Amino acid sequence: MSQKRILLGVTGGIAAYKSAELVRLLKKRGHEVRVVMTHGAEAFVTPLTFQALSGEAVRTSLLDPAAEAGMGHIELAKWADLVLVAPASADFMARLAQGMADDLLTTLCSATESPIILAPAMNQAMWNNHRTQRNVGLLESDPQIALWGPDQGDQACGDVGPGRMLEPQDIADRVDRPAAKVLAGQRVVITAGPTREPIDPVRYITNHSSGKMGYALAMAAHAAGADVTLISGPVNLPAPAGIKVVPVITAQDMLERSLAAVDGGCDIFIATAAVADYRPAQCADQKVKKSKDDMSLALVRNPDTLAAIAARNQAPFTVGFAAETNDLVHYATDKMQRKRLNMIVANDVSKPDLGFNSDHNQVTVFWPDGQQCLGPDTKITLAGQLVALIAEQFAQSLRTQGKPTNSSKVKS
Repeated sequence: MSQKRILLGVTGGIAAYKSAELVRLLKKRGHEVRVVMTHGAEAFVTPLTFQALSGEAVRTSLLDPAAEAGMGHIELAKWADLVLVAPASADFMARLAQGMADDLLTTLCSATESPIILAPAMNQAMWNNHRTQRNVGLLESDPQIALWGPDQGDQACGDVGPGRMLEPQDIADRVDRPAAKVLAGQRVVITAGPTREPIDPVRYITNHSSGKMGYALAMAAHAAGADVTLISGPVNLPAPAGIKVVPVITAQDMLERSLAAVDGGCDIFIATAAVADYRPAQCADQKVKKSKDDMSLALVRNPDTLAAIAARNQAPFTVGFAAETNDLVHYATDKMQRKRLNMIVANDVSKPDLGFNSDHNQVTVFWPDGQQCLGPDTKITLAGQLVALIAEQFAQSLRTQGKPTNSSKVKS
């Protein structure tokens, strides 16, 4: 781990209290930290707090006569190895996306040549807003800027959804483990979410999949440089910026769209979707009325998208998922061998607060000559770890075939 000079920007929002812990963690790991606060941030945490934790004077104003006597904002911009804005509010991101330099922090971001990391934090409605997502797209298209998060879960206002700032521990870990563009130039297709198999125009068979793991993997693969197509069943998640999303409903839809995506060019296929194994043999044209105490429903087997992709000639590097409630190792490895997968990610969905509908997960990854346990941790953190592991095994498979591998990296 190399020590860095980190310029921490703190913008206005309730998550600003987490930034104090972030300073403490970064200092503990040997990094130099200087803090710049917006006027909005001062309404939540005092500059004295950050001064005590960082051991450095805190800057709050672009037009500070003493600091600017020596062009202080340019000096700070050149000093930093990394600019980290946590929390990054919707207002700050909007101004940065438009290239504005109307306060000290945006001016520093305009003047620095170092990488800029944003850890967004805002209400879920603000994050999902079309204008915010447009700004996110602009920022993610900037090669100097990367977004870490946001996470999903309970918010201070009582809402639940995307918009939580990543936890300080997670951010500090990412600072120490800079992401590499390990999938640069690769085409990745990911399936996510549940499928719905109609009984009649009103009712359907489905499962508890929220799609959170698949969406997190899509964002992690995109951050790793991949061209990502996300084939998604019905979920309550916003479309990730910079990623092509193909909506589907049924297992048959999932199969058709997956085959089309692979035919269009695919190097890695990751099947996180919880596809229904069976569907009703017949779908009624009209709503089935309640008339008897008992009702029988005949089911027929659905097509297996994952097996169909893995069985193709010149199949992509194929990664499956297995959600199990018992005998995890046996069922997962059997599925990997039976379907001829390159890797499989297995998790025990019987554990409370992990897996389905949770923001956290714990998995064991298997491949023909190895395995690795990951978590418990947030799905966003696990997604980054899984993408790194998948990229490593994918590169190994290319070497085995005598094909060139990608080794390009980016700054932290």
